[in-house]
Amino acid sequence: MDNIRSEFRGSTLYIVVPCYNEEEALPETTRRLREKMHTLIDRGTVSEESRVMLVNDGSKDRTWQLIKSLHEADRLFSGVCLSRNRGHQNALLAGLMTAKDRADVTISMDADLQDDINAVDEMLEKYYAGCEIVYGVRSSREKDSFFKRFTAEGYYKLLDKLGGEIVYNHADYRLMSKTALEALSHFGEVNLFLRGTVPMLGYKTGVVEYERGERIAGESKYPLKKMLSLASEGITSLSTKPLRAILWGGIGTIFADFVLLLLFVIQAIVGIPFSGIKTLILLVLLMGGLILTSIGIIGEYIGKIYLETKHRPSYIIESIVE
Repeated sequence: MDNIRSEFRGSTLYIVVPCYNEEEALPETTRRLREKMHTLIDRGTVSEESRVMLVNDGSKDRTWQLIKSLHEADRLFSGVCLSRNRGHQNALLAGLMTAKDRADVTISMDADLQDDINAVDEMLEKYYAGCEIVYGVRSSREKDSFFKRFTAEGYYKLLDKLGGEIVYNHADYRLMSKTALEALSHFGEVNLFLRGTVPMLGYKTGVVEYERGERIAGESKYPLKKMLSLASEGITSLSTKPLRAILWGGIGTIFADFVLLLLFVIQAIVGIPFSGIKTLILLVLLMGGLILTSIGIIGEYIGKIYLETKHRPSYIIESIVE
């Protein structure tokens, strides 16, 4: 397979771009993507059947109208419209699964083009060298604020400690071959976290480092609330260690209570007075906090089980233009 790819280039490439309220960014984004795709086609790196697939994730602005206009003006662009907003991960999955039967290889990227579009060339080189998956990885986080850099790096380290297999400083900028997408299609989970699911596929992988730029237009679609939700999704989707931590927390609490009880008995024997009501309040607050936290963690997992048992579709495609 490696030799075949290196000798016979010109695979059909689909660049999959999830879009949610991106009418401000799309004109410049599609201009750059058009230039990049034509360059790749002219060089013979990819075939003339290659496309840019824009996935409308239930946008409330004119994003879908723009996508249809782009398609009518240039066959290079195709569009997928979801019936409602399903979130970035599901919109990305919808695009990848739609492109799976049309392309030899796909590259996913965000509509704001903060991910360096020129890294596509090196990704394709690694694909032709035999890689089934190529991860786009940020070379540094110097442009991020201290808070964002600290929380992001801490999150990656936490996931690693919890046993989650994840690529450090990688988001959703990646190349996947048809073989890898076929394998991904067998994962039927509703609670999706592609950054943790894709590494589970195995296959030969590669990494391309790039410098992340500024958003070209519009506002970020990932405020703090959504980032925290995605972080929680990643932890509970990839690891059961938080449940085990509850068990050890309960054992630790029992041990601490035993030590306190022993201390009270010793104080009573030697005649040292102690404030029973204050100690009782502290113990009640401690136990109450531990119980509520434990119930919350268990509830997250039970909620996921509940959603998975319903077997609801991750997305519903309303229409496709191609």
